[in-house]
Amino acid sequence: MPEPGTTALLILLPAAEPVLAAARRVDPALVRPGLPAHVTALYPFLPDDALTDDVFAAVRSLAAAVPPPEVKLSELVAAPGFVALAAPALQDVADAVGARWPEILPYGGRFGPRPAVHLTVAMGGSAEALERVAQEVRPLLPLTDRAEALRLVALTERGWEPRLEAPFGG
Repeated sequence: MPEPGTTALLILLPAAEPVLAAARRVDPALVRPGLPAHVTALYPFLPDDALTDDVFAAVRSLAAAVPPPEVKLSELVAAPGFVALAAPALQDVADAVGARWPEILPYGGRFGPRPAVHLTVAMGGSAEALERVAQEVRPLLPLTDRAEALRLVALTERGWEPRLEAPFGG
């Protein structure tokens, strides 16, 4: 579980909310609380107390340089302890974020320097529960959405809170 003060750069995908709802119907504990359907561009990001006007300006500038990407979620990825939807249309955004902050390893380096971007549907739980999630999600695919912005969020004692919304394409 992340500590308060942890931040992340996310790309919200509201059209994917039905897949999270499907996972919650199987077991609410499988879905991260407090965050809407999203693809992570960089986690962890800078500590909350290190966010400055310069950091906000850099995030805004990076997002402004990216046309709003169309995203098709059609590939279900299942691994032990994990169900996700591949989001290759957003890999360039995550790569740009990583290039801007090369000193920050995505996921602390657990998945290599350039992990494949994805929308996490369910984490943890038994193999049987995750298979039920996959069965519930497959009929909902494909989903399409247009990514509108990078959202910087911080974990506080009250949960995840937005710090910045930086629109793509300006």
